[in-house]
Amino acid sequence: MKRTLLAMALALAGLMPLAHADVSDGHALPPGISWQQGDVPAAFARAKAENKPVFLYWGAVWCPPCNQVKSTIFNRPDFIAATRQFVPVYLDGDSENAQQLGEKFKVRGYPTMILFRPDGAEITRLPGEVDPERYLRTLQLGLTAVKPVKALLSDALAGNTLAAADWQLLADYAWDVDRGQLLPEKDVPATLAQLAERVPAEPAAVATRLQLKALAAQAGEKAPPAFDKRQARGRLLRVLADDKLSRANADVVIYAASDALKLLGDDAALRQAFDAQLKKLEADSTLSWSDRLGAASTLLSLYKQQHPKQPLPAGLVADVKAKAAEADKASANPYQRQAVITAAGELLSDAGLLDESDTLLKGELKTSHAPYYHMLILASNAKERGDKAAALDWYQKAYQASEGQATRLQWGASYVSNAVELAPQDAGRIELAASEVFADAGKSGSAFYERSRRSLEKVAGRLKTWNQDGKHADAVGRLAGQLNGVCEKLSAEDAQKPVCDGLVKELKS
Repeated sequence: MKRTLLAMALALAGLMPLAHADVSDGHALPPGISWQQGDVPAAFARAKAENKPVFLYWGAVWCPPCNQVKSTIFNRPDFIAATRQFVPVYLDGDSENAQQLGEKFKVRGYPTMILFRPDGAEITRLPGEVDPERYLRTLQLGLTAVKPVKALLSDALAGNTLAAADWQLLADYAWDVDRGQLLPEKDVPATLAQLAERVPAEPAAVATRLQLKALAAQAGEKAPPAFDKRQARGRLLRVLADDKLSRANADVVIYAASDALKLLGDDAALRQAFDAQLKKLEADSTLSWSDRLGAASTLLSLYKQQHPKQPLPAGLVADVKAKAAEADKASANPYQRQAVITAAGELLSDAGLLDESDTLLKGELKTSHAPYYHMLILASNAKERGDKAAALDWYQKAYQASEGQATRLQWGASYVSNAVELAPQDAGRIELAASEVFADAGKSGSAFYERSRRSLEKVAGRLKTWNQDGKHADAVGRLAGQLNGVCEKLSAEDAQKPVCDGLVKELKS
C-alpha cells in the first residue's frame, strides 16, 4: 500500500506502558483520555459550552498507522495532559454514520486527525507519520494559532509576512490527508513548491522541512511541475549529510527516498547518501519500530530498483530477517503488534522470504484484534507464489473474519476483485461473494458514503469488467436486482439514493 506507515513497536522514552491495554472490544483506545466516542455533534456542543477546540481522531481498529499513533502518541503523559485543552472525539470508521461524517469533514485515509475551533472551523490537520515530539509541537502550535492554516496559506501565497510559528504550522500540516480542504489535490505539489521558495531562510529547520515536503510532493507526481532540480538535489544532499537534520525529517528521508531518486536522477552520490543515512535510521533506537522497519524496507526497495534482475545479497537478506525478528521480539502490547507484525510480514515478503512471512503472520492470527488484516498479506504471499487457490482462500477468510460496516465492505470488495482476477471462470464464487457484499450494504446505514461508497464502486467496476463479453449477464443481472432492492429502501431525500441507483445502472449497462 502506497505510503502506508508500516508497523511500530518499542515506545520512545517517556511513553506509558500499554501491556494491559484492552482491545478485545475492537474499539478500545489507550487509557487516560476521556474520548467522546462517535458522537461528533455532542463533542462540538461540549466544546462550544466550554469554549475549547475539538480534536477529531478518525481511525479504524485494524489499520497499522492508527495502532502506531495509539502506541506512540495517545499514551504519552504529555499528550494526555494536552487533552485538557480540547474536547477529544474518536470517530471509528465502522461506527454508525462515520462514513457520512467522513464526507462532511473530507477525511478518507486512516488515521486523520483534525483540530477545530469550537464553532466548527478547521484549524489544522495533524501529521500522523511524524515522531511524537514533532506531533506534539504541531498540536500546540495549532492550539495557540491566531489564524487557521487555510488563512495562513492565503497570506503566504499573497506574499504577506508570517511568523516563524506560522511557517512551522504550514510545514508540518498533514498535506497527504488534506483531501481538497485547503486547495484541490492536484495543486498541492505546485503550491508546496511555491511555499518552499517563499519561506524565510531562518529558522533554517523550518525552511528545510518545507523544502523537503515540497520535494516529496513533487516526487510522488507522474508529471511534477517544473522546478530547479539542481537546487533541490543540492538541498537534499545537505540534509542527508547532516545526521541531525535527517533524523528531524526522518519521515521524508525514509518514505520519499525512492521517488526522490527517480525525480532528481539516480546518480551514485545521491544514492550513496541515501543508503548511508537510511542505515543509520534503521539502527536508530530513538525511532519507532515502524520507521526503523520503514528504513529497512526502503533500503531493500532501492537495491531492487538498482539491481532488478539480481538476487538479493546474503547480507541484505540476513539484515531483513534480523530486523523482523528484533521488531517481533520488542513488541509487547496489542497496538504495537498490530502495526509491527504487519510491517515485518510485508518486509519479509518484499525480500522474497514468503515462508518466513507466512510463519510470522500465522502465529499472530489467534491473538490479533484484527487478524483479517494479516490474512490479506498471507493472500498476497500466496498470489506471489502463483498459488491462486490458496490466495483466494485467504481473501475469503479475511472477508469472513472482518468486522464493522465499512471494513466488511472494503474486505468484501478486495475478495470480489481478486476472485475476478484469479478465477474468472468460477462464476458461482464471484456471484456469491458479490451477493454477500451487497447484503452487507443493505445492513449499513451509510453504505454509499466515502470509503464504503468507493468499495461498492470497486465491486461494480470489477463485475462490469468480468461481464464485458456478456457471458455472465445472468449473474450480473441477478446482482443488479439485489442491489436495486437495497436502493429501493432508501428514501428519495436520502443523498445515498442517487449513488446506489447509479451503481445499479452501471451493472445493467
